[in-house]
Amino acid sequence: MDFVSIRIITGDVARLVDFYERATGVAANRATEDFAEIRTASAALAIAGTRTVPLFAPGAARPADNHSVIIEFLVDDVDRVHRNLSGFVEDFVQTPTTMPWGNRSLLLRDPDGNLVNFFTPVTSAAVAKFAARNTP
Repeated sequence: MDFVSIRIITGDVARLVDFYERATGVAANRATEDFAEIRTASAALAIAGTRTVPLFAPGAARPADNHSVIIEFLVDDVDRVHRNLSGFVEDFVQTPTTMPWGNRSLLLRDPDGNLVNFFTPVTSAAVAKFAARNTP
């Protein structure tokens, strides 16, 4: 099995895609006005409009109603990401903070209120954990 993506359902695909392109520095592949993907080496963040929900199951997903999932991005320098997003992001939940498990994390909300964590491993154990993921 291979984990390939997380999909956010939104009422405004263009707004959310623009946000994630700016926040990640990755250009989206916009398949239609109702669907786009931000692809990284390991997975994709899919962004889909409410008109796509009935294709799966009507009423199964509601936009801007997430209260339990955090979308996470591994970055080289979380403090630089924070500086780059200051003045752009409206809701920083937590400025860069070193967590007990060894990652330095920046927690914010996207325009739909979804929690987003940008993090950089900073302890030797955390660095080793993520380095091992990239070793064949």
